[in-house]
Amino acid sequence: MPKSLFWARTDTAGSEHVMFDDGAGLGAQGVVLAVDPIPYTCRYRLTVGPDWATSRLEVEAEGAGWQRSVRLEPAGDRWRVTAAEQGDLDAALRAAGHPAAGLPGLDDPDRLAGAVDVDLGGSPLFNTLPVRRLGLAPAATTTSSPGAAEPGAAHRITVAWVQVPSLMVLPAEQVYTALGPGRVRFASETFSTELDVDPGGWVLRYPGLAERIAPR
Repeated sequence: MPKSLFWARTDTAGSEHVMFDDGAGLGAQGVVLAVDPIPYTCRYRLTVGPDWATSRLEVEAEGAGWQRSVRLEPAGDRWRVTAAEQGDLDAALRAAGHPAAGLPGLDDPDRLAGAVDVDLGGSPLFNTLPVRRLGLAPAATTTSSPGAAEPGAAHRITVAWVQVPSLMVLPAEQVYTALGPGRVRFASETFSTELDVDPGGWVLRYPGLAERIAPR
Protein backbone atom coordinates (compact mmCIF):
# COMPACT_ATOMS: atom_id res chain seq x y z
CA MET A 1 0.00 0.00 0.00
CA PRO A 2 2.22 2.86 -1.23
CA LYS A 3 -0.20 5.73 -0.52
CA SER A 4 -2.32 6.93 2.39
CA LEU A 5 -4.87 9.61 3.17
CA PHE A 6 -6.23 10.93 6.46
CA TRP A 7 -9.50 12.75 7.15
CA ALA A 8 -10.74 14.45 10.32
CA ARG A 9 -14.47 14.22 10.92
CA THR A 10 -16.29 17.53 11.19
CA ASP A 11 -19.70 16.17 12.18
CA THR A 12 -18.41 14.41 15.31
CA ALA A 13 -15.15 13.48 17.01
CA GLY A 14 -13.52 10.97 14.70
CA SER A 15 -11.20 10.30 11.80
CA GLU A 16 -10.37 8.00 8.90
CA HIS A 17 -7.00 6.71 7.74
CA VAL A 18 -6.70 4.65 4.57
CA MET A 19 -3.70 3.03 2.89
CA PHE A 20 -4.13 2.15 -0.76
CA ASP A 21 -2.69 1.28 -4.16
CA ASP A 22 -4.48 2.72 -7.19
CA GLY A 23 -2.04 1.53 -9.84
CA ALA A 24 -4.68 -0.72 -11.47
CA GLY A 25 -8.08 -0.09 -9.97
CA LEU A 26 -7.91 0.17 -6.20
CA GLY A 27 -6.82 -1.95 -3.28
CA ALA A 28 -7.41 -0.24 0.06
CA GLN A 29 -7.54 -0.92 3.76
CA GLY A 30 -8.73 1.70 6.21
CA VAL A 31 -9.84 2.47 9.74
CA VAL A 32 -12.72 4.77 10.71
CA LEU A 33 -13.11 6.00 14.31
CA ALA A 34 -16.08 7.92 15.70
CA VAL A 35 -17.86 8.55 19.01
CA ASP A 36 -21.43 8.87 17.68
CA PRO A 37 -23.93 7.37 18.10
CA ILE A 38 -21.67 5.33 20.41
CA PRO A 39 -17.86 4.98 20.28
CA TYR A 40 -16.78 2.49 17.60
CA THR A 41 -13.87 1.39 15.43
CA CYS A 42 -14.60 0.34 11.86
CA ARG A 43 -12.04 -1.44 9.66
CA TYR A 44 -12.48 -2.15 5.97
CA ARG A 45 -10.74 -3.85 3.06
CA LEU A 46 -11.80 -2.83 -0.43
CA THR A 47 -10.93 -4.19 -3.87
CA VAL A 48 -11.95 -2.33 -7.02
CA GLY A 49 -11.22 -3.45 -10.59
CA PRO A 50 -9.47 -1.43 -13.34
CA ASP A 51 -12.93 -0.22 -14.44
CA TRP A 52 -13.48 1.06 -10.87
CA ALA A 53 -16.37 -1.32 -10.28
CA THR A 54 -16.29 -2.86 -6.80
CA SER A 55 -15.26 -6.52 -6.64
CA ARG A 56 -15.12 -6.99 -2.85
CA LEU A 57 -15.71 -5.12 0.41
CA GLU A 58 -15.10 -6.49 3.90
CA VAL A 59 -16.06 -4.40 6.95
CA GLU A 60 -15.70 -4.99 10.67
CA ALA A 61 -17.11 -2.68 13.34
CA GLU A 62 -16.69 -3.05 17.09
CA GLY A 63 -17.31 -1.27 20.35
CA ALA A 64 -17.76 -2.09 24.03
CA GLY A 65 -19.62 -5.41 24.25
CA TRP A 66 -20.22 -5.99 20.52
CA GLN A 67 -18.63 -6.74 17.16
CA ARG A 68 -20.13 -7.02 13.68
CA SER A 69 -18.85 -7.89 10.22
CA VAL A 70 -20.19 -7.87 6.68
CA ARG A 71 -18.75 -8.94 3.34
CA LEU A 72 -20.09 -7.88 -0.06
CA GLU A 73 -19.01 -9.24 -3.42
CA PRO A 74 -20.73 -9.32 -6.79
CA ALA A 75 -21.70 -12.78 -8.03
CA GLY A 76 -22.86 -12.55 -11.61
CA ASP A 77 -25.99 -10.40 -11.72
CA ARG A 78 -26.42 -10.56 -7.94
CA TRP A 79 -24.51 -9.57 -4.82
CA ARG A 80 -23.41 -12.03 -2.18
CA VAL A 81 -23.82 -10.53 1.31
CA THR A 82 -22.47 -12.33 4.38
CA ALA A 83 -22.85 -10.90 7.90
CA ALA A 84 -22.09 -11.91 11.49
CA GLU A 85 -22.44 -10.48 14.98
CA GLN A 86 -20.93 -11.14 18.40
CA GLY A 87 -22.26 -9.42 21.50
CA ASP A 88 -25.21 -7.02 21.30
CA LEU A 89 -24.93 -3.67 19.50
CA ASP A 90 -28.63 -2.96 19.96
CA ALA A 91 -28.30 -3.28 23.73
CA ALA A 92 -25.35 -0.85 23.70
CA LEU A 93 -27.35 1.63 21.61
CA ARG A 94 -30.41 1.43 23.87
CA ALA A 95 -28.23 1.89 26.96
CA ALA A 96 -26.93 5.13 25.40
CA GLY A 97 -30.47 6.34 24.64
CA HIS A 98 -30.50 5.48 20.93
CA PRO A 99 -32.90 3.23 18.99
CA ALA A 100 -31.85 -0.27 18.04
CA ALA A 101 -29.99 -0.61 14.73
CA GLY A 102 -31.36 -3.91 13.51
CA LEU A 103 -29.38 -6.77 12.00
CA PRO A 104 -26.19 -6.43 9.94
CA GLY A 105 -26.19 -7.37 6.27
CA LEU A 106 -29.21 -7.64 3.97
CA ASP A 107 -31.95 -10.28 3.97
CA ASP A 108 -32.64 -9.97 0.21
CA PRO A 109 -29.52 -9.27 -1.93
CA ASP A 110 -31.76 -8.92 -5.00
CA ARG A 111 -32.57 -5.45 -3.70
CA LEU A 112 -29.04 -4.46 -4.78
CA ALA A 113 -29.80 -5.19 -8.44
CA GLY A 114 -28.11 -2.59 -10.62
CA ALA A 115 -25.60 -1.55 -7.96
CA VAL A 116 -21.98 -1.31 -9.13
CA ASP A 117 -20.51 0.79 -6.33
CA VAL A 118 -20.44 0.44 -2.55
CA ASP A 119 -20.68 3.27 -0.04
CA LEU A 120 -19.53 3.03 3.58
CA GLY A 121 -21.33 5.44 5.89
CA GLY A 122 -19.12 8.20 7.29
CA SER A 123 -16.23 7.52 4.88
CA PRO A 124 -15.26 10.13 2.25
CA LEU A 125 -13.03 7.56 0.53
CA PHE A 126 -16.01 5.78 -0.99
CA ASN A 127 -17.21 8.86 -2.89
CA THR A 128 -14.14 8.46 -5.07
CA LEU A 129 -15.41 5.16 -6.49
CA PRO A 130 -18.24 6.60 -8.65
CA VAL A 131 -16.24 9.77 -9.29
CA ARG A 132 -13.49 7.70 -10.94
CA ARG A 133 -15.78 5.12 -12.54
CA LEU A 134 -17.99 7.76 -14.16
CA GLY A 135 -15.05 9.81 -15.41
CA LEU A 136 -15.82 12.76 -13.17
CA ALA A 137 -12.27 13.17 -11.89
CA PRO A 138 -10.95 14.75 -15.14
CA ALA A 139 -14.04 16.98 -15.29
CA ALA A 140 -13.50 17.99 -11.69
CA THR A 141 -9.93 18.98 -12.50
CA THR A 142 -10.36 20.76 -15.80
CA THR A 143 -13.28 21.03 -18.17
CA SER A 144 -10.99 20.50 -21.19
CA SER A 145 -9.42 17.17 -20.11
CA PRO A 146 -9.80 14.33 -22.65
CA GLY A 147 -12.49 11.90 -21.53
CA ALA A 148 -13.91 14.31 -18.99
CA ALA A 149 -17.61 14.06 -18.26
CA GLU A 150 -19.62 17.03 -19.43
CA PRO A 151 -19.98 19.53 -16.55
CA GLY A 152 -23.57 19.73 -15.39
CA ALA A 153 -24.48 16.21 -16.57
CA ALA A 154 -26.09 14.27 -13.72
CA HIS A 155 -25.26 10.58 -13.27
CA ARG A 156 -27.89 8.64 -11.29
CA ILE A 157 -26.63 5.38 -9.77
CA THR A 158 -27.63 2.71 -7.28
CA VAL A 159 -25.10 1.81 -4.59
CA ALA A 160 -24.86 -0.81 -1.87
CA TRP A 161 -24.85 1.45 1.18
CA VAL A 162 -23.30 0.00 4.34
CA GLN A 163 -24.54 1.87 7.40
CA VAL A 164 -22.13 2.32 10.30
CA PRO A 165 -21.94 1.08 13.02
CA SER A 166 -24.89 -1.27 12.33
CA LEU A 167 -23.39 -2.65 9.08
CA MET A 168 -26.91 -2.92 7.74
CA VAL A 169 -26.78 -2.92 3.92
CA LEU A 170 -29.36 -1.01 1.90
CA PRO A 171 -29.75 0.01 -1.75
CA ALA A 172 -29.45 3.76 -2.15
CA GLU A 173 -30.04 6.04 -5.12
CA GLN A 174 -27.30 8.65 -5.55
CA VAL A 175 -26.57 11.36 -8.09
CA TYR A 176 -23.11 12.65 -9.03
CA THR A 177 -22.62 15.77 -11.13
CA ALA A 178 -19.33 17.28 -12.31
CA LEU A 179 -19.48 21.03 -11.68
CA GLY A 180 -16.06 22.10 -12.96
CA PRO A 181 -12.51 22.29 -11.63
CA GLY A 182 -12.28 20.43 -8.31
CA ARG A 183 -16.04 20.31 -7.66
CA VAL A 184 -18.52 17.45 -7.76
CA ARG A 185 -22.10 17.62 -6.53
CA PHE A 186 -23.30 14.60 -4.55
CA ALA A 187 -26.97 14.03 -3.81
CA SER A 188 -29.02 11.26 -2.20
CA GLU A 189 -32.77 11.61 -1.64
CA THR A 190 -33.25 15.06 -0.04
CA PHE A 191 -29.54 15.51 0.82
CA SER A 192 -27.15 17.40 -1.46
CA THR A 193 -23.64 18.79 -1.05
CA GLU A 194 -20.67 19.88 -3.15
CA LEU A 195 -17.47 17.90 -2.71
CA ASP A 196 -14.02 19.41 -3.14
CA VAL A 197 -11.81 16.83 -4.86
CA ASP A 198 -8.20 16.70 -6.01
CA PRO A 199 -7.06 15.76 -9.55
CA GLY A 200 -7.31 12.06 -8.70
CA GLY A 201 -10.89 12.37 -7.50
CA TRP A 202 -9.99 11.94 -3.82
CA VAL A 203 -12.14 14.03 -1.49
CA LEU A 204 -10.49 17.08 0.04
CA ARG A 205 -13.58 18.37 1.79
CA TYR A 206 -17.01 16.88 2.37
CA PRO A 207 -19.04 19.70 4.00
CA GLY A 208 -20.57 18.60 7.27
CA LEU A 209 -18.68 15.28 7.33
CA ALA A 210 -14.90 15.41 6.91
CA GLU A 211 -11.85 17.35 5.76
CA ARG A 212 -8.61 15.87 4.55
CA ILE A 213 -5.56 16.57 6.71
CA ALA A 214 -2.01 16.71 5.33
CA PRO A 215 1.08 15.86 7.41
CA ARG A 216 2.82 18.85 8.94
